[in-house]
Amino acid sequence: MTQLGREFFARSVHEVAPELVGCTLLVDGVGGRIVEVEAYDAGDPASHAYRGQTARNRSMFGPPGHAYVYRSYGVHWCLNLVCGGESAAEAALVRALEPTVGLERMRARRGLDDERLLCAGPGRVCQALGITREHDGLALDRPPFGLLQDAERAPIARGPRVGLTRAADRPWRYALAGSRFLSRSLPQP
Repeated sequence: MTQLGREFFARSVHEVAPELVGCTLLVDGVGGRIVEVEAYDAGDPASHAYRGQTARNRSMFGPPGHAYVYRSYGVHWCLNLVCGGESAAEAALVRALEPTVGLERMRARRGLDDERLLCAGPGRVCQALGITREHDGLALDRPPFGLLQDAERAPIARGPRVGLTRAADRPWRYALAGSRFLSRSLPQP
């Protein structure tokens, strides 16, 4: 496995997002295989960047290869991986992992045993990995993060994003084909 550097993220989110599927994401040595992501770019009405920079989304406008962490509905933390060029305001939302490392810590943080549900959803991912606002803006190629790419490409399925009211039909959700760890199943063709 190869550690992903910032140069990996210095491309369009539409190139980066599908390539993230199958990579291993670790935070302080806890994590697993990324099985589902969603892409958001600055021209996307569903993106936090669409209306411009704010204190909340500042990290999304920063350099690629950094974390953008925000609170969803005032309840759950969500992790995005910033992509594109400087100030491109593009990011890939990590929607689900197949938990593989540190399962006992994840179970303790989530308060459940069901491995399939530990990281099935963006809020669950952050809770299981201990991600909070303190991770916002941190480089993805330095501790506490580890992002490793497998030499073999994962089989990708794609479909519409989840839980949106604007631009919901865009097929910018990428998932590991056949994974049982997705946050929601993909529509059948």
